Amino acid sequence: MRGVLDKKGAFLALFFGATLFFFGGFNYLFLMLIFFFLAIIITKYEYELKRNLGLYEHERGWENVLSNGLLPSILAVLSPITGPIPFIASMAAITADKFGSEIGVLEADDPISLFDLKNVKPGTSGAMSKIGTIGSLAGATLIGICAIYVFGITPIQALLIGFTGLAGSIIDSIFGVFEERGIGTKGTTNFICSLTGALIGYFLIA
Repeated sequence: MRGVLDKKGAFLALFFGATLFFFGGFNYLFLMLIFFFLAIIITKYEYELKRNLGLYEHERGWENVLSNGLLPSILAVLSPITGPIPFIASMAAITADKFGSEIGVLEADDPISLFDLKNVKPGTSGAMSKIGTIGSLAGATLIGICAIYVFGITPIQALLIGFTGLAGSIIDSIFGVFEERGIGTKGTTNFICSLTGALIGYFLIA
């Protein structure tokens, strides 16, 4: 984790990992590890361009780990009641958000703000781009495909997981509009993103 998370972030990630393994089992921990490595890969993709744009985040802190890991850990604890789908869907949502953010900033055209539908600079919260949206769907679908082998879900469920993750990332962007105006933080929008995925997964897929 060195070079990816700071010390507090690494400690919290280990705590969440232990929680996932103890309450959910190896499958839950393994899917989180898949997200972790996918996040590293997509963050480092075109990192020189992102760095030149001032949008490359090299080392993440505990706030980022908390916002992305808290709800999946709670869902692992609740897994005897809810089953694995809400957990998988929440992971798809945060993966979709990660892919959308990291890929969307690379689009030649500026993203569109969901507040006033005007072009804004790349990296602005509450904005979406075409390539970022495609990236979000791709990231969430990857989690769905992995869940076929890790959890034994059906291909149809995996496809639905992909679109659920996309929905979570769109909700994240909507709440990002408030974030840009000082209401909430990136952490709160990330949590809402994962919660959206979990709720859709529980009520519409499970």
